[in-house]
Amino acid sequence: MNDQKKTYYIDVGHGGISQSATSSTWSYKIQATDEEITQLRELFDQNYSTEWQNFFRAHVPYVQYHYDRENDAYDQTIQQVYGIIYNLGDEEAKNHIETMNILPKKM
Repeated sequence: MNDQKKTYYIDVGHGGISQSATSSTWSYKIQATDEEITQLRELFDQNYSTEWQNFFRAHVPYVQYHYDRENDAYDQTIQQVYGIIYNLGDEEAKNHIETMNILPKKM
């Protein structure tokens, strides 16, 4: 793997990762190695799979959100995504994520 960091633009909502600031919408600018980007892509893929599970289960009205393992998995994964973006992001990314209060206090 290449240990050289490159600039990437991340769209968490759509799971987008791009090296072009103009090719699509993005929310966060990060510097990452190939290995770090692979890890982030795997988390996005995991969340995409969990979203589909949630979609199919949405017709089961008696399961409350806080008792739902798929929702717990999604929440944990999205927290990992924001943790990676926080650690690799520019100051603007770090500041925005801090205002979201999504990460544990010690990062």
